[in-house]
Amino acid sequence: MTDLNEVLDMVPVGDIAKKLGIPEDVAEAAVKQVLPGLIGGLAANASTSSGSASLEKALTKHSAAPKSVDDIDTEDGAKIVKHVFGDNTDKVAAKLAEAEPKPNVTMDIVKQILPIVAPIVLSFIATQMMAPKTAAPTAKKTATPASTGGDLGGMLGGLLSDPNTQQMIGGLLGGLLGGGKK
Repeated sequence: MTDLNEVLDMVPVGDIAKKLGIPEDVAEAAVKQVLPGLIGGLAANASTSSGSASLEKALTKHSAAPKSVDDIDTEDGAKIVKHVFGDNTDKVAAKLAEAEPKPNVTMDIVKQILPIVAPIVLSFIATQMMAPKTAAPTAKKTATPASTGGDLGGMLGGLLSDPNTQQMIGGLLGGLLGGGKK
């Protein structure tokens, strides 16, 4: 089963800390808060057929994992964040910052980390979605967007299966997720 630690392993936390001029432990804490919120937002958007189709289209553009922060297009990351959270981006960033007991994880840091981490998350999801499709070539030809969306939704749900993650998503962000474009 895939979990958030696999995604976290792809995030160059040390590079992010250097780029933002913050301590590495603060960057790591902020990334750990951002990941469930971002994946929860993606899952909320993918719960509709149009949102799932939109996410699938975005995944085709993010199949290669960035090797360092310098490889990440943060302008693209900002577009992803805006698409996921819509007009709720600032509210989501504030809630994510409040969820971390570290006093140095601020809304400003969360807002800077979101567009760095978003392309990494899409790259991870793209990699996960491509792997199982090689097993059943006939199913690939007959798959409809709804069935692919189910696979996508299941994979995103698996990433959010940890009870602590579910509590954060439901308690802190419940009313804010799904505010993006579907």
